[in-house]
Amino acid sequence: QVQLVESGGGLVQAGGSLRLSCAATGRTFGMFAMGWFRQAPGKDRDFVAAISRSGGNTVYADSVKGRFTISRDNAKNTVYLQMNSLKPEDTAVYYCGASALLLPTGWANKYDYWGQGTQVTVSS
Repeated sequence: QVQLVESGGGLVQAGGSLRLSCAATGRTFGMFAMGWFRQAPGKDRDFVAAISRSGGNTVYADSVKGRFTISRDNAKNTVYLQMNSLKPEDTAVYYCGASALLLPTGWANKYDYWGQGTQVTVSS
């Protein structure tokens, strides 16, 4: 079992930055690839970014490439999402997930554990 707790969300103006964190407890953090997804009201949960167990491989949704950076610190059992140049369309609840796969994936059904989410609101 893995417990995931996101933090760092909030209200920011367009063009601003936020850094999300996801702290994991339970089973060995380094055994899981990690991902960030987001869900806006009335929409499906969409892939944002993912990172491999070691941190050596990352993948991003086209909509965030060049603006968002995913990273992890296995010693701190934490994965991060640095979000720069935020846009109003980035407004959503952001979730982190843990996948038993070796490599990062954008498929939500490959994730075994999820956090409760953190709200990000970008004003225009």
